[in-house]
Amino acid sequence: MSLLNTRTTPESSVPSRGFWFMRDIPTVLWFVLAIIAALVHRDLVMPRWLLIHLLLLGAATHAILVWSQYFSYALLRSRATQSDRQKQNIRLILANSGASAVLLGVTLNLWVLTLAGALALAAAVAWHATNITLRLRRSLPGRFGRTVRFYIAASAFLIMGVTLGTIISLGASGVNLVLAHAIVNLFGWIGLTVAGTIVTLWPTILRTRADEQAAGGSSQALPLLAGGVLVAAAGALVGWSPVIAAGMVIYLVGLIIIGLSLVRSAKQAPPRSFAALSVGAALLWWIGALAWIIARVSVAAVSGEGFLEITNFTREAVPYLVAGFVVQVLVGALSYLIPVVLGGGPAAVRVGIAGFDRLGPLRITVANIALFVCALPVTSVTRVAASALYLLAVASFLVVLFVAMRAQRRAKRETALQIEQSGAPLAKRVTAPGNEWKPGRRAGQAMAGLIAVALTVVICAAADPLASGQSGPTGDPNAPIVTVKVEAANMRFTPDLIEVPVGSRLVIELTNTDTSTAHDLVFANGVQGTRLAPGASETIDVGVIAGNLDGWCSIVGHRQMGMTLTVIATGGSAAQADGTNGAVDQGNSGSHHSSGPIDLMADPGPKFEPYDAVLPPLPPATGEPMVHRETFTVRDTELEVAPGVTQTLWTFADTAPGPVLRGRVGDIFEITLVNDGSIGHSIDFHAGALAPDGPMRTIAPGEELTYRFTATRAGIWMYHCSTMPMTAHIANGMYGAVIIEPDDLPVADRSYVLVQGEYYLGNHDGGEVDADKIATRNPDLVTFNGYANQYDHAPFEARVGERVRVWVLDAGIERATSFHVIGGQFDTVWAEGAYLINKAVDTGSQALALAPAQGGFVELEFPEEGHYPFVSHYMIDAERGAHGIFNVSK
Repeated sequence: MSLLNTRTTPESSVPSRGFWFMRDIPTVLWFVLAIIAALVHRDLVMPRWLLIHLLLLGAATHAILVWSQYFSYALLRSRATQSDRQKQNIRLILANSGASAVLLGVTLNLWVLTLAGALALAAAVAWHATNITLRLRRSLPGRFGRTVRFYIAASAFLIMGVTLGTIISLGASGVNLVLAHAIVNLFGWIGLTVAGTIVTLWPTILRTRADEQAAGGSSQALPLLAGGVLVAAAGALVGWSPVIAAGMVIYLVGLIIIGLSLVRSAKQAPPRSFAALSVGAALLWWIGALAWIIARVSVAAVSGEGFLEITNFTREAVPYLVAGFVVQVLVGALSYLIPVVLGGGPAAVRVGIAGFDRLGPLRITVANIALFVCALPVTSVTRVAASALYLLAVASFLVVLFVAMRAQRRAKRETALQIEQSGAPLAKRVTAPGNEWKPGRRAGQAMAGLIAVALTVVICAAADPLASGQSGPTGDPNAPIVTVKVEAANMRFTPDLIEVPVGSRLVIELTNTDTSTAHDLVFANGVQGTRLAPGASETIDVGVIAGNLDGWCSIVGHRQMGMTLTVIATGGSAAQADGTNGAVDQGNSGSHHSSGPIDLMADPGPKFEPYDAVLPPLPPATGEPMVHRETFTVRDTELEVAPGVTQTLWTFADTAPGPVLRGRVGDIFEITLVNDGSIGHSIDFHAGALAPDGPMRTIAPGEELTYRFTATRAGIWMYHCSTMPMTAHIANGMYGAVIIEPDDLPVADRSYVLVQGEYYLGNHDGGEVDADKIATRNPDLVTFNGYANQYDHAPFEARVGERVRVWVLDAGIERATSFHVIGGQFDTVWAEGAYLINKAVDTGSQALALAPAQGGFVELEFPEEGHYPFVSHYMIDAERGAHGIFNVSK
């Protein structure tokens, strides 16, 4: 216990006891922001990235800078002066300001702010490491003094990680950089700090002596841990999975060396307090996640699996390393350290520790079991419910923190009053409130936590029995079982034909081996599997086979692309081979919209907001190419597409069509695509010329990519999702326009932009695109800017004699357009990069004809006031919604 009771003299140093704002508050603030981000994640830009970095770059980094200094003074037997504390305040302010700037810069796409924040954070950490290094050289360290070298090495890794992160944020693409960034920060910066601290903190929390071999073991472990991180990061950068696996194995060996001494300490004094249990659980998650990563990468290396596929472990493992390891070690360590540094005498410290122990077994059990459930192949409903339980258990730390600190301060005042009145400290033993840490009460709380999570899982399964795999078709429970392994990839099931004897129960072990696209498997008898992310698996009990049975992927468009599976019943009668196994096909039937005929002339209502078709002016030219940075977040968004008719669209930045981009020849566009939808998506910009392999790849939900191109040619260019089936993705709202103006284009009095698109409505209001209808080439609606007849209700404004320019893009997927203004004549027509006529006096044009993915503009002047309709002169499409009005005044 001497480590945490190191004293200083008033004349030469500053005591670390009591409240200190820059030490005590920022970690809590970062923690609160992370909880808020978790609660409102669907409304945030890059929610997954933001939540992880609030915890790692914010809360964990601040805690490391504070407590590694605290331990270094004790381990090196040195004293912190008033000047030391002032300098540490400056470092902490610099680090937290830098972290804040990085978070804001990345989310707002401000690279200058990101770079400034990264430099500030790196400077603070470098200063921190230098300070410890200088004191190490001047001091005569004790038995564990050399463990401060862990902090110095960890700081070097953070600077490396910040550098990689900055390069990524400035536009460098590639999974190699992202993977190396994750390895260096998680296993280097945080992992080495925890490894160096836990050697002395663990026995201190357990209130026992450190293991005799702990100091020597830590010296042996440091080069293994640091070397393992370097090797694994190098393997990530070059894209070689065997090197990543080798680095992680080296790291694990170093971790085991330290872990053995921790186990021996735990045998002397088993963990009972909340702090000990939380830190112990964190270490188990650390080792478990590391072992899983090693196994995953090793299998990939042996099988020759592509590097893009094995990098999925960053998406699969990082959340559990953060939630299971980082958060729990942070909460557990603070639950012990905060009462100690607040001080007030032994009695007050015991009150504080007892307060942090409140409901400890319950909180530990709920958090860890709920997190374990999230890691299992459960339904999305179950995973959301388990995530909520984990968040509740972890967030309760803030309530416990407030209550425990208040109780300790009260005990400090009572102790001070007792000393003042009697000259002696408070003489009474303080135990946990309610005597919570009696063995029986601990077991009861743990059991209550287990029951709470179990009941949540059962309730979720009861609410969605088919999706949870707990219910299926009836049949003979004693029927022989036929188990078949099926892979889903490249819009195919393999095998896609399964023969099963009549009367046998079919069980399918389904694995999604695609790299970025989710799939599921449903059957005509009503059995439904869950939606599987890339790499995920599940077991589906299809039931007892009585006849031929059809199965398919129910994700929009996948069935139409051939993602079907047929079960052939063998040994039965002809009557049994009916293709349905006695059930009705529940696939896409192509049925009519449930609301019946659509009234396009109906009033859209007071909440109607038209898509803004006014083209804003370009910023003044500077002579240098302009860099346009935008973030397009993909979401499943239910929007009104005609009066009283809604459809769940897949949107870029919450609109359909997506935002209009505008620039000049030579400008650079840097678009960050964030997939916050339910299935894989991508983006393809016609305005740039580059190999599609990387920037146009499909990314899974929760992932992001940066697409960078240079606009080298003028035109109105289409962008769209290129994930298959492309027809479904474009028809469900994933398209937009990029306008690159010719250098000699004169300014018009008014400029509008119209993007023609089509809707194939689902069979119920709010449904997704009907892929079967697409095959009929007969859309329900044809629109300008995503809403049928919207500019009848919100007409375009113009004045007599003004020059009006209308940019038009046909996004398809099927219908061409012949853009026409009734009562107007075009004196300028520019189509696909060329003028057909240019301010002609004696000749003109009545229509701009465009095929899908073509665009141009027209110009005209209105001769007199009035209402001038504009339409696609494919008149059936005008009647389907491709219609609007110019309101011309004097």
